[in-house]
Amino acid sequence: MPTQDYEIPDGLYYTKEHEWVSLEGNKAIVGLTDYAQKQLHEIVYVEIQKQGSEVKQFQTMGSVESVKSVSDVFSPVTGKISKVNMELVDSPELLNLDPYKKGWLVEISLTDFKNDLKNLLTAEQYAEHIVKLEE
Repeated sequence: MPTQDYEIPDGLYYTKEHEWVSLEGNKAIVGLTDYAQKQLHEIVYVEIQKQGSEVKQFQTMGSVESVKSVSDVFSPVTGKISKVNMELVDSPELLNLDPYKKGWLVEISLTDFKNDLKNLLTAEQYAEHIVKLEE
């Protein structure tokens, strides 16, 4: 679902802070949206909590640094980080090049997704959110 120049894939969940979530069983793959990476511009560094760290919905789990600024990354779900995308250490630009595939940040083992889901946006709701931000 394109909103102007931003890719917003259907079938994912989104936060107002511009993270996306893909569900795979009881695990969630998390990344930054196309909107976020375009706002940040050239991403040069990614720092995410280590594998095994507990995360809570909407609390900080790391940061990304671009040539323009440093931005916090918030966990869209509650659980435990089961995998970190280590490719981003050497190639943080993957967040710019392929935010929904190679640029994923972490995999989280979910603990309470039914409650978390109530606070997330669909692709259509996220697209509406971006339109409001750009007005």
